[in-house]
Amino acid sequence: MQQVSIIGLGLIGASIGLGLRRWATDDGKRSPVVELTGFDIDLAHQNYAKKIKAVDRTEWNLRGAVERADFIIIATPVGSVREIFEAIAEYGKQGVVVTDTCSTKAAVLAWARELLPASVHFVGGHPMAGKAQSIEGAEADLFQGATWCVTPLVSASEEAVQTVLGMISALGAEPLFIDADEHDSYVAGISHLPFLLSVALMRVVSRDASWREMRKLTASGFRDATRLAAGSPEMHRDICVTNSANIVRWLDTTLAELHHLRDLIAAGNEETIATLLQAFEQARDARAEWATQERRPGELVQDTATELVNISFGQQMQQLFFGNLLRRPRPGTREPREEGRDRRPPSSR
Repeated sequence: MQQVSIIGLGLIGASIGLGLRRWATDDGKRSPVVELTGFDIDLAHQNYAKKIKAVDRTEWNLRGAVERADFIIIATPVGSVREIFEAIAEYGKQGVVVTDTCSTKAAVLAWARELLPASVHFVGGHPMAGKAQSIEGAEADLFQGATWCVTPLVSASEEAVQTVLGMISALGAEPLFIDADEHDSYVAGISHLPFLLSVALMRVVSRDASWREMRKLTASGFRDATRLAAGSPEMHRDICVTNSANIVRWLDTTLAELHHLRDLIAAGNEETIATLLQAFEQARDARAEWATQERRPGELVQDTATELVNISFGQQMQQLFFGNLLRRPRPGTREPREEGRDRRPPSSR
């Protein structure tokens, strides 16, 4: 039986445990093929992980979680990784395979090269999935269909890489091999920047003198735009520390765009309003293209199926932004029938 240790029992670590536990007991296996050990500095997380059966057992200290493991999964904020690598270097078994789930990769791989001995095989990883919740939101299906970035050290064995790929497959995710620096540049734009924009919006409106009354008017748009601000402050602090150059570059570009939009709105003349409309249309079209990309025919990469129905592009956008409001017939009129379309109910076709 393979001994697997999960270091960090938040949303990601506990979800990995739940997914691996389900895989290990599915498909008619006579007995589980892995034993899951968990460790977290928060004892409440350890107890909850055992309660929901995300792990089989827990350890009270990091050494205990490391020294018996054949495969170690680090699911902590990136700021804790150096200390964990040091423990693995001192107590880890010969040939142990190590992976992580951190949101930045270049710093993690640099620490792995610096701290881990040649007998330890490190394969970096980052699942592109999550929620604002911690362990209370853990679920076995969290990674289903998600992209899982894979960044092995050059010294990692083929067997170690296959071990990590096997875990990714067991969790229902899709592996993507990617250079660490390239990864950090990309996620700074599509993950770290959105978090900071969410934080900025929440701070701006909540510190306004009218917030107490203003918040009574908030609805789904504000909820969606500020959801990321509910994420772990410690985790995102560590992300900013270890990916600062990339994040600053994206922030500078965003600030320039915001200033451009601000100037168009402030000018308010016919030409600038037309330019503003073009900017909105470009963003709308780019969003629609992103929402409809497919991994395989009929399988959307993003979880946007509920946004898109079998209607024209213009109608898709109308529904995205205005719901069905603009499609409702006016009183005393009949909804126009589309030519050439069979409108019989499915049961009569």
